[in-house]
Amino acid sequence: MFEQIKKMWRVNSSRKYLFRFAQRAGASLPNGAWVLDAGAGDCPYKSSFSHVHYDATDLGQVEKSNGKLSYICDLNYIPMRSNCYDLVFCSQTLEHVPDPNKVIDELGRVLKPGGHLWLTAPFFYEEHEAPFDYYRFTQFGLSHIIQNAGLSIESTEWLEGYFGTLAYQLKSAAKALPMDPRVYGPGLYGWLIFGPVGLLKILFAVLSLFFTRLDMRSKYVSSGHCKNYAVIAVKGKS
Repeated sequence: MFEQIKKMWRVNSSRKYLFRFAQRAGASLPNGAWVLDAGAGDCPYKSSFSHVHYDATDLGQVEKSNGKLSYICDLNYIPMRSNCYDLVFCSQTLEHVPDPNKVIDELGRVLKPGGHLWLTAPFFYEEHEAPFDYYRFTQFGLSHIIQNAGLSIESTEWLEGYFGTLAYQLKSAAKALPMDPRVYGPGLYGWLIFGPVGLLKILFAVLSLFFTRLDMRSKYVSSGHCKNYAVIAVKGKS
């Protein structure tokens, strides 16, 4: 029972939508096209590009498992000629580079004319992979960076729905609220606050699971704010 609860707690609607985004990217390509997975990490989306030539690159500075990388490099300087990839896939990577403008310029350089950049980046997310975590992006910031690199935006959308953002906020609160009555005040006052807070932690955890499941069924984007943005851009042919 405990293992089942832990498994449910690890469910993340963002992962579902990221895989769906990668599958759409792969489905947009003909057999034999060339793809670069920029910031690939452990290459979780490789299966979406099984029908094309797939290159994966990562800097490899964070202590985590990496997939079979084609080359290890800084995304400011990709060791490939210009105009060689039909599609560049860059997921949850842009926040980890010190100069995102240079990186988008470089991704644009290796794209063929008419090639596409498929990119996701966080708007609302905790610091992670420290100390290599530098930015969060609004849709307007992403548009500014991408267009300055000479690419045209074809679409910008929320990766998850608002229920996903809400599930993440509730999960963060359930984990972060302290279980020490002294934090809430001295003596009896701290204990009086501590009781309801403990109940709230349980309620937030349950609601997080509820809204995660709801987000996986219904992507609601009419109000609230998103957790991640997903952008598709194209390199001009001229």
